[in-house]
Amino acid sequence: CIPSTVNPHQALQLYTCYIDCINPPLLEASECFTRHMLARMASVMRRVTTTVSQASPRLAGAQCCRVRPSAALPAPFSSLVAGPSRSRACGAVLGRSLHQGVGVRAAATPSAVEPAEETFSYQTETDRIMDMIVNSLYSNRDVFVRELVSNASDALDKMRLTALQNQDEYKSGADLEIRIKVDKEAGTLTIEDSGIGMTREELLSSLGTIARSGTKKFMEAMQDKQDANLIGQFGVGFYSAFLVADKVTVQTKSNASEDQWTWEGAAGAHSYKVRRDAEVDLKRGTRITLHLKEDAKEFADAAKIEGLLKQYSEFISFPIKLWTTSFVNEQVMDEEATTKAQEEADKKAEEEGKEKTTIEPVFKTERREEQAWKVQNDSKPLWTRSAKEVTREEQNAFFKTTFKEFLDPAAVSQFNVEGTLEFSGLLYIPGMAPFDQQNMMGKPRNIRLYVKRVFISDEFDEDLLPRWAGFVKGVVDSSDLPLNISREILQENRIVRAIRKQLVKRTLDMLNGLAEKEDKEEYGKVWESFGKYLKVGILDDASNQDALAKLLRFKSSNSEEGLTSIADYVSRMKEGQKNIYFLIASSPDAAKHAPFVEALTSKGYEVLYLTESVDELVVLKIQEFEGKTFTDVTREDLEIDESEEGKKESADVEAELKDLTSYVKKVLGDKVEKVVPSKRLTDSPAIVVLSKFGWSTNMERIARAQAMGDAQQAEYMRGRRILEINPNHPIIQSLKEKVSLDSREVKEQIQLLYDAASLSGGYDIDSPKDFADRIYSMLAGKAGTAQKVEAEVV
Repeated sequence: CIPSTVNPHQALQLYTCYIDCINPPLLEASECFTRHMLARMASVMRRVTTTVSQASPRLAGAQCCRVRPSAALPAPFSSLVAGPSRSRACGAVLGRSLHQGVGVRAAATPSAVEPAEETFSYQTETDRIMDMIVNSLYSNRDVFVRELVSNASDALDKMRLTALQNQDEYKSGADLEIRIKVDKEAGTLTIEDSGIGMTREELLSSLGTIARSGTKKFMEAMQDKQDANLIGQFGVGFYSAFLVADKVTVQTKSNASEDQWTWEGAAGAHSYKVRRDAEVDLKRGTRITLHLKEDAKEFADAAKIEGLLKQYSEFISFPIKLWTTSFVNEQVMDEEATTKAQEEADKKAEEEGKEKTTIEPVFKTERREEQAWKVQNDSKPLWTRSAKEVTREEQNAFFKTTFKEFLDPAAVSQFNVEGTLEFSGLLYIPGMAPFDQQNMMGKPRNIRLYVKRVFISDEFDEDLLPRWAGFVKGVVDSSDLPLNISREILQENRIVRAIRKQLVKRTLDMLNGLAEKEDKEEYGKVWESFGKYLKVGILDDASNQDALAKLLRFKSSNSEEGLTSIADYVSRMKEGQKNIYFLIASSPDAAKHAPFVEALTSKGYEVLYLTESVDELVVLKIQEFEGKTFTDVTREDLEIDESEEGKKESADVEAELKDLTSYVKKVLGDKVEKVVPSKRLTDSPAIVVLSKFGWSTNMERIARAQAMGDAQQAEYMRGRRILEINPNHPIIQSLKEKVSLDSREVKEQIQLLYDAASLSGGYDIDSPKDFADRIYSMLAGKAGTAQKVEAEVV
C-alpha cells in the first residue's frame, strides 16, 4: 500500500500525521489487513523512520505510540504494537490510509505541502491486465476509439445530470461536446470532453485501480480467448488506449477543485505519475493524449478516425467534433497575367490611336487548405423518437443510408418498449433479396446492436433473431445492457431474451401485414425473395411453426399463374375432403402433366405443387393444417373420396385383373412390391408409386447428392415400388389378352411398360441400356412391317 520509493518529504509527512490517524475507528476499519500484510508494512516503516531521523532528530524521538496502550487496540494489531513494532504498525495503517484516500489531518508544518509529482504503483491485477493488453491484444485494435468516446460521453452525461441539480455547474462552460484531434508529425491522438472532470482523488481511484471481480473475470476470459473485443466488458475500457499507445497522458479539471491534474502512464510500466498542472488550460473536463506506437501511426490520420467514429459513435447524443483538413478551390487575381493583359491592351490602343482603358483582372484557381472542427455524428437516431413522429420517408431514408440499399423497404416496424426493461428498435423487410442469396444460411450481419446509442456490434444476429429471420435488417438500442456485451452474456441475459421475443413478434407482424393486403403482388415479391427463409423457419422454429405456416405460398393446380396460401387452399376444399393433396415435382409444368394427378384434377380436387427440394420437409414437418392432413399423391392407397358404389366397382376390377397383376408381378420380380389396379389414372396406362413408408424420389436424389452419403442406408430407406395399372387403357386390355401366351414378346412389353411408367413418375430406371434396346427393337419391328406393307402394295 505504501509506494516503494519514499522520499524524506513523504516520510516526514507520514511521521507527523500518524498520531492523528491512530484512533479506534480507523483501526477497526483496517482489521481486514492480515498479519502478513502488516509485517510487510513494518519493513517499509523501518525505512521511513530511518529517513525521518536523518531529516529531523526532534521528530524521530517523539513517543507517538504511547498515546494509547496496546491493550486498547483490536486483536490483530495488539501483538504487533509493542516497542518498535508499535511504530511500524501505526505507520502501516497510516500508509494504507494515505494511499486509499482515507481522510487524514496533516500536521501544521510547512513540510506538509504536496510534492510537485507523485509516483504510484498499479494494483497487482491492474498490472497484469496492462501486460495482457500491451503484449497479447493486437486484433481489432479499433475498439479503443469506441471505449474512449463512450467514456467521454458518460462524463458529459454526468455533467448534464449534475447541472440539472445545480445550474452553477455551467459557469465553467455550458457547451457539452467531444473534440478529437490528430497530429501526424507528433504521432498523437487527443480526445477531449467538456464533461464532469476529475479531482486528484477521483483520478487516482479511476485510473489506478479496477473493480476486483471484473478484473478477475477479464483475466480469465483473456487467457481463454485472447480477443480484444473483451475490452470494456469488465471495466477496463480506459486501458484499451494502450492497444495503440505506448504512453497516455490524461489532463483533467473538475468544478470541485481549483487545480488541474495530469496523469501519465506508459505501456509496460508498473507505476504511473500524478502531478498538478502549472498551466490550467481546461475550464472543465478531461483531455486524453495518446502517444501512438510505431505500428499504430495509422490512427494519426483524421480520415481513419472519421471512419471509426461513423462506425461506432455515429449516434452519440453529444456532438463529436474532429479537427479536419480540407482543400477549397477559390478564385484569386493573377497579377502577372493581369499585368501582361493590361500591357497588351495598352499597346493595341496605342497602335489604334485609342485611349487606354483598364481591363478586367485575370483570375486563377488556387487550392487553399482549411482546418476546422467538423461534427461527425450529424445522423439522428430515429429509433429514439416516437413512431408517430417519424414519417415513412424518414424511415426509408435511414434504411438506405444505414444499410447501403437503393430500394425502399417493403415493410417497416418502429417500436419503443418501456417498463421494467427499456429498449427501442427499427426493423425493415428489404425490398429485394441480396445478390449473394445463395449463401443465405451464412452468418448474417443485418442487426446493428447499440447500447445507449453506442454501436456495439453487428455480429449478434443469431442471438437477437432466429435463423429464418436472417433477411430482416434493423437496429436495436438497449439502455440496460452492458456497453461491451459478449455472445456468452447475450445467451444468458434475460434482457436479450426479451428483446429477441419482441423482434420475432414484430417481424411476424410485418409479414402478416404484407400478406393480408389486397394487393397480393407486394407480398408475392417478398415471398419470391425470402420465401426460402420462412420455409427453413418451419424446420427450425417449432414455437412459431403455426404462424409461419400461414405465410407459406405454393403453386397449385387451381392457381398455376399465381401463388396460393394453405389457408386459401383449405377454404376451396370440396365438401367432405379430409386431405391436402400435394405433388413433388421439378417444375409446375412437370407437376401439371404428371400421371399422379390425372384422376384428382379431373374430379375437381386441387393439388399443391412443391417444386423446391425443401418443400417436402416443410409439409412433413407441419403434418396438418386446421385439422386437414397433408397427403403425398405419389404414395400408395391414395384416399379419394368415393361412394359405396365406387368402392364395390373397384373391388370388382381388382378381381377381374387378378391374373394380369399376378403375371406382371412374376415378370418384374423384386423390382416392385406388388401390382394393383389404379384409381388415380385416366389417360396413362401405368404409373409407379411408392409405399407409405420410406424415402420419396426427391429424398433419394438429395441423399445421393451427399458427398459422404451412406449407400447402404440409402437402399434401406428407399421407398418400395408399386406398379399401378389403368384397367381402362387399351395397352392394359391388350396385355390382359396375352397373359395366357406367356411369350417373350409379352414379357418385353411388360418390362417396357414398367420402365416407361418409372420415367413418367420421375424415377430412375435400373438399366437405361435395356430400356433403349427395347425401344430400338420396337422401332425396328415397326419399320420392318412398314417395308413389307409397301412391297405388297407395289
